[in-house]
Amino acid sequence: MSASIGLIDLQIMWNRLIAVVEEQAQALQRTAFSTIVRESGDLAAGVFDAKGRMLAQAVTGTPGHINSMALAVGHVIAKFPVETMRPGDVFVHNDPWMGTGHTNDISLTTPCFRDGRLIGIVACNCHVFDIGGAVPFMDTTDVFMEGLYLPILKIVDAGVINETLFEVIRANTREPVETVGDVYSLVSCNDVGCERLLEMMDEFGIDELDQLADYVIDTSREAVLAEIRKLPRGTWHNSMLVDGASEPIRLAAALTVSDSGIHVDFTGTDGMVKYNINVPICYTLAYTSFGLGCIVSHGIPNNAGSLAPLTISAPPGCIVNALKPAAVFGRATIGMMMPDLVFGCLRQAVPDRVPAENTSVLWRINARGPRTSPARIDQTYAVNVLTNGGMGALPGRDGLSATGYPSGVRGGPIEIFESMSTVIVWRKELRPDSGGAGATRGGLGQIIEVENSIDQPFMYQARIGRQEYPARGYGGGKDGALGRIELRSDPDIRPAARYHVAPGDRLIVRTPGGGGLGDPADRPRALVEADLVEGRITPEAARTLYRFDQTA
Repeated sequence: MSASIGLIDLQIMWNRLIAVVEEQAQALQRTAFSTIVRESGDLAAGVFDAKGRMLAQAVTGTPGHINSMALAVGHVIAKFPVETMRPGDVFVHNDPWMGTGHTNDISLTTPCFRDGRLIGIVACNCHVFDIGGAVPFMDTTDVFMEGLYLPILKIVDAGVINETLFEVIRANTREPVETVGDVYSLVSCNDVGCERLLEMMDEFGIDELDQLADYVIDTSREAVLAEIRKLPRGTWHNSMLVDGASEPIRLAAALTVSDSGIHVDFTGTDGMVKYNINVPICYTLAYTSFGLGCIVSHGIPNNAGSLAPLTISAPPGCIVNALKPAAVFGRATIGMMMPDLVFGCLRQAVPDRVPAENTSVLWRINARGPRTSPARIDQTYAVNVLTNGGMGALPGRDGLSATGYPSGVRGGPIEIFESMSTVIVWRKELRPDSGGAGATRGGLGQIIEVENSIDQPFMYQARIGRQEYPARGYGGGKDGALGRIELRSDPDIRPAARYHVAPGDRLIVRTPGGGGLGDPADRPRALVEADLVEGRITPEAARTLYRFDQTA
């Protein structure tokens, strides 16, 4: 670069980088085969400099994918140094310890060249529905049972597709069209990102990203440090019990605020377990840094600079620093609790900025069964749709209902779920009284009722949480309602990893609610009355929890 770029131009180019990666993400979402990507946005896209530093991330995506991707490109560069990369190369892997935490997430990295010289890197990842492995998927006890394991490999070599690798992927999935289609969508997504990045450079007349990269990273890091310096100094502790595979799991954290940043130490957290709710540390870091950012650096763009002051440590072999070959398919069950865990520490330092506990974990409706459609005689279907519980109450505002926090994924449309299976969803509505009562109320969960449309059973697989330990309320606020699963034929059925739903029977899913904040008696009467009118609370809850007299 022959001349220094002015600050205004640097800021405009920074904003353009964010637009570039958002278009990159939208290209993936529009072309993806998996419903969890296409309908719910379970993906990430980002642009990196030639050193592997993340400069911008797409707005569309989840923290688990995005903040893990921030590290994944470094692993690719370590295996294939930038000086060995050539135009047209694309690298693939799904290593849980180098990517997003489990094998169902496939990551692609593409170097971008300008006039034969590598100027940057784009990366993306998404969840593919089936990568082989055990069914039911909850039964895995090591990572080798969890499907095809791809180390960092070239899937495109100087523009030539690696057909052998595609055949390996195709042979190791029950849904070869969908899975291979998703991989091609990832390749195309990165192509779009590279094209738009080069167009931006042409528009602004620059031939390298070095000055822009340093500006983005240095400015972001200093902005986060400035916010951290406003916090009180000290160390605060928090612990919580969460649902485990067979017994509760204790999570513990010590959060230290210093001039150089925020560090979270997970010493005291329980060890790895036999089943697949163990969490690789990259995923722990992803959701811990996201939770910290929500309180400390809200509004500062996410990149390598803004992430740098937020660090973690965890004893090797604890459940949030699981070691290979631990089973990790269900890592979100524990990993998504990280924001609530660090919120409990920050609540002691800045109580007026921290929400009550959230549902946090995703409730996925996973159905498998026979299909009698003339188009697919004697074949089976496997389909899932994401659904969510409620957010915790915020200071001054009610928690959002049926919202995927902290994941950010959207609930999938029921119509898509029905069109890809034989099931009918008879009911999907907010669950009254599920949000914890408080001066500000926790968000509500949902009630979803499902039945098969043919005279065959179907299997429901559960990967859920908050059935034993609710989202806690604070400051006098009440806990959110526990989640539960029922059969119409057996409302008191015990929690299980899978349910076989007989013809004519119905599965009833009740997702949990977020915790409340503050004394319910302090909730404005107009808000209690509005909740009553809208059916968010029952008259009994209004009377007993909020002390609301409708006759007054």
